[in-house]
Amino acid sequence: MSMENKPVPHPVSAAPGGHVLLYCAAGFVLLLFVLGGFTLLRRSHDRAQLDRESAENLISTVSVIHPKRTPAQVQLELPGDITAFEEAPIYARVSGYLKNWYTDIGTHVTNGQELAEIETPELDQEIIQADAALDQAKANQEIARISAERWQTLRKSDSVSQQDTDVRVATYTAQQANVQAAMANLQRLKEMANFKKLVAPFPGIITVRTMDVGTLITAGSSREIFRLARIDPLRVYISLPQAYSQMVQTNDRAELTLTELPGRKFAGYVDRTAGAIDPVSRTLLTEVLVDNHQGKLLPGAHAMVQIQLRDPLEPVVVPVNTLLFRNNQGMQAGVVEANGTVRLADVTVGRDYGTTVEIVHGLSETDSVILNPSDSLEPGTQVRAKIITDDAKAARE
Repeated sequence: MSMENKPVPHPVSAAPGGHVLLYCAAGFVLLLFVLGGFTLLRRSHDRAQLDRESAENLISTVSVIHPKRTPAQVQLELPGDITAFEEAPIYARVSGYLKNWYTDIGTHVTNGQELAEIETPELDQEIIQADAALDQAKANQEIARISAERWQTLRKSDSVSQQDTDVRVATYTAQQANVQAAMANLQRLKEMANFKKLVAPFPGIITVRTMDVGTLITAGSSREIFRLARIDPLRVYISLPQAYSQMVQTNDRAELTLTELPGRKFAGYVDRTAGAIDPVSRTLLTEVLVDNHQGKLLPGAHAMVQIQLRDPLEPVVVPVNTLLFRNNQGMQAGVVEANGTVRLADVTVGRDYGTTVEIVHGLSETDSVILNPSDSLEPGTQVRAKIITDDAKAARE
């Protein structure tokens, strides 16, 4: 048989089932690869989230508040002592007996009004004696004048010596001085006689009368006969704490209230201050003037005085538990910045209200101030701020 007629062999084809198995194996490998990659990605994500949570857990949370601006007007209520605008004890200037008194306690008197009259028999006799002494001095002066003129005439003719002439002239000069002294003594006694009538030195009310008719009076005695007080207007003295001493100004408004006059208020104003702090009480003595046209207010009474002051600094107020004090650094407060970092602000403290204090320098209303800052708090520390809006809660935390 020839080679050309020999049948050619055909390649053997794979069975259809073999191709399916191959595809399944490739798909399984691909699935394992995808699952492995997803697992690695998930683990990486979980690890990153864990790192973030760990970092966040390291950031402490702090409570913060915003300082509040104090009002420009400050109202204080302080105890005050009401005193008369003017008060004077009336004493006797001459000795004698009380002849008459014309005013008693509670009497309203005018300036110069007669209060009482003193009978002075001894003074009257002294005036008579002084008047006679003046006449005697004038007579001696006249004799000395005539003698001096005569001797001066004789001296011109050398009838008398110069020595005798000078003596006569000197005697005349001495008698002139005696007349002046006698006149002054008489005038003094007459002026003293004017004190027989006791008069009011200013308008007011009689608050004390100590003597009756016939009482023996000794000039210079420490026993007063009357006491006169001017009660319109009245002076009210209050002790202003040192922390407010720079706020008080002349003409600041004030109001008085008394427990015995409920519902009544009496307007007044600051008239003056002592200008110095009392080193014992650390207060500034302040005088308030109050009108008393109706006479309802009585000198010596106790009253409560409400006074309106203006604070030129307008400081902010924070709870006392926001302050830090460290050696060589003074008073500080922790402030949380916008990026969450801590800043230690140097502050100047003003008035202390107990649970809160004024900060006159170092803080503003927009600052986030940390409550109860730790002693280990350092600038630049990262924190998470929690705002506290309740003032009472902030003071307790």
